[in-house]
Amino acid sequence: MRRMKPHPILIAAALLPLSACVSFGEDPPATLMTLSADATMPAGAARPARDGQAVTVIPPSVPQALNVLRVPVQTGPTSVAYLKDAQWIEPPNRLFRNLLAETIAATTGRPVLDLRQYSLAPGIRLTGRLQRFGLDATTREAVVTYDASLARGGADALETRRFEARVPVTREDAKTVAPALNRAANQVAGEVAQWIGA
Repeated sequence: MRRMKPHPILIAAALLPLSACVSFGEDPPATLMTLSADATMPAGAARPARDGQAVTVIPPSVPQALNVLRVPVQTGPTSVAYLKDAQWIEPPNRLFRNLLAETIAATTGRPVLDLRQYSLAPGIRLTGRLQRFGLDATTREAVVTYDASLARGGADALETRRFEARVPVTREDAKTVAPALNRAANQVAGEVAQWIGA
């Protein structure tokens, strides 16, 4: 008895319903957005963490609109959309935390730690809430608003301060908004570093 080989067209027809059920989500944009610090630490520089001198930078909390990889666009007092074809490489609060850490280390001369290293050299602790980190369509500006909380080593009081930067944009697209947000984030990080170094 001779065994018949299945015809290629029949195999393709059998697989067609299966492929129609499988979805891998939307394709990511051609490029992903990130932040880069204007002030950077030189390579090879050793900084001893003396008592009270180290700064621990904790990723800020965020509202739900920023708890995604997309860029929020404030379209009105009570409405938010997302910028087309714009996506962060990692959550914006982590990107902003890293930018803060780099800027503080480069401009204050203090060693900067993350939360896991805090017990090694407790000193100044910076935390806060990233309230806005996106585009305001009503004013055509990239906006970064950071409510910072600072606990200095040995002090009972907690210092709080709001920092905000706005950078005008000419177009509402990823290529224009990304550098504007980077500029605004660097402005805020620089002001936070001055506050810590004061």
